[in-house]
Amino acid sequence: MRAAYIEGPGAADAIRYGDIVAPRPGPTDVLVNVLATTVNPVDTFVRSGLFATPMDFPFVVSRDLVGTVAEVGRGVTDFRAGDRVWCNSLGHGGRQGAAAEQAVVAADRLYHLPGGVDPYAAVAVVHPAATAYLALFVHGRLRVGETVLVAGAAGNVGSALVTMAVRAGARVLATAGSRDTQYCAELGAADVFDYRDPELTERIRGAAPQGVDLCLDTAGVNDLETTVELLAHRGRVVLLAGARTRPVLPAGALYMNDRSVLGFVISHATSGELAEAAAYINDLFGRGALLPRSIEIFPLSATAKVHARMEQGQLGGRRAVLRTDLPTLAG
Repeated sequence: MRAAYIEGPGAADAIRYGDIVAPRPGPTDVLVNVLATTVNPVDTFVRSGLFATPMDFPFVVSRDLVGTVAEVGRGVTDFRAGDRVWCNSLGHGGRQGAAAEQAVVAADRLYHLPGGVDPYAAVAVVHPAATAYLALFVHGRLRVGETVLVAGAAGNVGSALVTMAVRAGARVLATAGSRDTQYCAELGAADVFDYRDPELTERIRGAAPQGVDLCLDTAGVNDLETTVELLAHRGRVVLLAGARTRPVLPAGALYMNDRSVLGFVISHATSGELAEAAAYINDLFGRGALLPRSIEIFPLSATAKVHARMEQGQLGGRRAVLRTDLPTLAG
């Protein structure tokens, strides 16, 4: 089969596109004919070696897929050939990735795609949406009526955070670029602030005089000295970006106010947590309440170029969707 793979960690140009041996499912696995995959920031971390994880080479890259079931292991009862499915947890922890014409997925990491849902729109959101769900509800312990601050609210994870927090009955404060103010407001944010505003901290404090209950910074700035001071009693900060940041920890402001800071990466989520997130995501799919803002389509052969573009900041808020049915890029 054709796949995008690496023979060892390296730069984006280490990704090769060509034929490798097709995988075979074990007794509790499902073989999926892949329609499309995506490129996430974490995919570049794994490929480069920044995020160390077991890899058998050739190692197929990418986390997410949509596709149809080709074959099921003898112990699988929840899927059958032809089912439309999705997954967002390949390419890590010894699991081969999704950037291939076929992929093997453990049955407990595979989910049905609801009828009528565009598979290419779905694959664009399943990773950021699951990240948002787990950050809000599992690690952030969000409760009805709380005030949530989402930094980078117009991005892929940020917009999912706003959508889910609003639906959960939270009051959402958002920071974004000035051109994204209307978009964030349409998602349901009560107040949207320009992250470049020199008075940003005071404006947030004015909008939440009792403090912010939960803060999530998708941009990975992780200015804890400022953020922790904005928290309410027992307020929480969930770190979910900024792998190379080294912020100052304001210990006194944390322990004297029962505040907390914790880190979260979806790569370490359990299959049970991922399934919980998937059920929530499928419900939003069914309601038409979870859509990508912008998609850019590429053939699977463009995986290396898309990795490079992501690392160079050229994708912006667009989601790159890599389709297996498009012609191979020349050159």
